[in-house]
Amino acid sequence: MPLRQAVIDTALKMNALGINQGTSGNVSARSQNGFFITPSGLDYDKLDPSHIVEVREDGSYLGRWKPSSEWLFHRDIMAARKDVNAIIHTHSKFATTLACLRRDLPPFHYMIAVCGGKNVRCAPYATFGTQALSDVALEALQSRNACLLANHGMIVAAPNLDKALKIAQELELLCEQYLTALQVGEPHILSDTEMDEVMEKFKTYGKQGALGEEKPTNSRDPWSKGFSAYKSFPS
Repeated sequence: MPLRQAVIDTALKMNALGINQGTSGNVSARSQNGFFITPSGLDYDKLDPSHIVEVREDGSYLGRWKPSSEWLFHRDIMAARKDVNAIIHTHSKFATTLACLRRDLPPFHYMIAVCGGKNVRCAPYATFGTQALSDVALEALQSRNACLLANHGMIVAAPNLDKALKIAQELELLCEQYLTALQVGEPHILSDTEMDEVMEKFKTYGKQGALGEEKPTNSRDPWSKGFSAYKSFPS
């Protein structure tokens, strides 16, 4: 039951953090036989582990509760991406606003690299719960940990639930910052060369040596302080 409870805890944290409302989002985690996912239409604060649905690779599921209506893209992403063990989908305020504009999130800030690449793509619109939506989401997530869904919301795919939640938080903040900057004008966009340098730094950013091992640090270098929330991202 620990993984089922972790799915519930993550869903509750999403709402507490303000990056999801009610039951509009969903959370999944890879299991031995498929994946666990939040049920359709049940309030998160009323869930217990028995409500979490296990979905098999063939789309069948166990128990009396129906899985989230978006179970299809959770299954397809995990099938295509062996590096992904957890998926979060939310209708957060700022990410959804940008998704409704059908705009990619460009590298206006170096922290875009948290999402696995030089931008965050916005997938074309498709009806929720359909194979078409799953297909466009998979394409937008190529070499990425996150994407936007046109007129819908965001998806984050990560190695575990903790990282998925942290990336979702960061993506929502980045969308807010970008939309705020657009109120003044078009923000300056980092070049491919500048983002290449950031992506290279992110390969080792936050990785610590052996416990107790002391390494010289430069107090003027912010990278020396570590960034344990994001230890590895595909380039």
